[in-house]
Amino acid sequence: MAEHEHVRVAVIGSGFGGLGAAVRLRREGITDFVVLERASSVGGTWRDNSYPGCACDVPSHLYSFSFAPNPDWPRTFSGQEHIRAYLEHVTDTFRLRPHIRFDTEVERATWNAEQVRWDIETTGGNLSADVVVCATGPLSDPKIPDIPGLDTFPGTVFHSARWNHDYDLKGKRVAVIGTGASAIQIVPAIQPEVGRLTLFQRTPAWVMPRMDRPIGSLERSLQRALPFLGQLRRGLQWGIRELQVQAFTKHPDELRVVELLAKRNMARAIKDPQLRAKLTPDYRIGCKRILLSNTYYPALAQDNVDVVTGGLSEIRGSTAVAADGTEAEVDAIVFGTGFHVTDMPIAERVVGADGRTLAESWKTGMAALRGTSAAGFPNLMMIIGPNTGLGNSSMILMIESQLNYMADYLRQLRVLGGKAALDARRSAVDAWTDRVQERMQRTVWNTGGCTSWYLDASGRNTTIWPGTTTEFRRATRRVDLAEYQVIRAPREGAGRTAAATEVTA
Repeated sequence: MAEHEHVRVAVIGSGFGGLGAAVRLRREGITDFVVLERASSVGGTWRDNSYPGCACDVPSHLYSFSFAPNPDWPRTFSGQEHIRAYLEHVTDTFRLRPHIRFDTEVERATWNAEQVRWDIETTGGNLSADVVVCATGPLSDPKIPDIPGLDTFPGTVFHSARWNHDYDLKGKRVAVIGTGASAIQIVPAIQPEVGRLTLFQRTPAWVMPRMDRPIGSLERSLQRALPFLGQLRRGLQWGIRELQVQAFTKHPDELRVVELLAKRNMARAIKDPQLRAKLTPDYRIGCKRILLSNTYYPALAQDNVDVVTGGLSEIRGSTAVAADGTEAEVDAIVFGTGFHVTDMPIAERVVGADGRTLAESWKTGMAALRGTSAAGFPNLMMIIGPNTGLGNSSMILMIESQLNYMADYLRQLRVLGGKAALDARRSAVDAWTDRVQERMQRTVWNTGGCTSWYLDASGRNTTIWPGTTTEFRRATRRVDLAEYQVIRAPREGAGRTAAATEVTA
């Protein structure tokens, strides 16, 4: 990387968001861009999460780009290896590799008001960019809770997103911490081979059947020959989930019927009434993400599995101690405890116009105009920013909406000409955030009676979008310049310390 390299756009991350941004940039005729990737390959969370049983809980045809349909998905719900292969295919099909800088982690990105650009420090050298697109994603940095005694544990410890494939679990006593989307896939995958599995459950999950099946060669051939079949399937899957949104956002009581189906799903596999009581949530279904599995409950019913309630509270030597005092001797501890979602580490590395980091700016909670632009951070766009997450559909739909917004943002800069930047007005960010939070009050995520990773430290839901994907697409169709300040470079002769001239739209 050249010492003083400058590019039009720097994209951070090469998961779905980063690769989607790269494709859209090329389609907009912009080729002066780089994708900065800290790992040695593309894939984001689908590269990092390679644990046994890892798969997606969104149907394959919906969990893919609309501009890159894949008629060859082998299953209706794809495994990690298939999704990662799909992202590699997208990278090659759209000739993105020349733009990607692998093994290049962003250490600092600082807004340079004098030059109206971002100065970026990376492990591969320094560069600058007119625009930064942050596509690191919320599920990229694992979170391991601070457990007393964990640092003295003599066995093996790892997070589900950093799976230790060199460690042989066969015959071992294994503790799995957590009952989220990763844990319910890990448990049935490793249960047959471990000697004993102890599941430390803080909060039970609602689990529904997974309607998964292989897609045969004939069906795949038909989809290749008749592309509209895949489009039809995608459209139906999308439409069903759009119709479900009302129950999550406006009428949570309607989800009682779904709870009955989930309880019936549990009863089919769990015959022990005591175990069933442990696994039955006391909050409204949908408050946490509804999980899909046909194998989780049957695995928990096996003789070599113990379910401990209360969660892990302490480690004493090789003994894992639960909050209720239950003890288990273990050889390995696997954390399925999620990620830094509302406190993303990348926010500590981005320094805005007033010299504060994004993390400092978000001390009272994440906030961004239309989930994309934070006040005080000109020409910084986030893919999967605050309040863009979904509880029942495909995040690819939200990503593509934000890519539309990104494209129009860049068009507006081109029309403005010269060295210009757009900075979201604080009033616009606050108005957007207030509307989102007002709508959030009625949702199951706020009223369902649970504590989830959707909520930040102050209890605000800064993660989920409280509406349909159609509504979000309308909201991000184009940039409204009235919501931004236009920033230009200081005039020549105005002095090196002069502030950038602000031109209101």
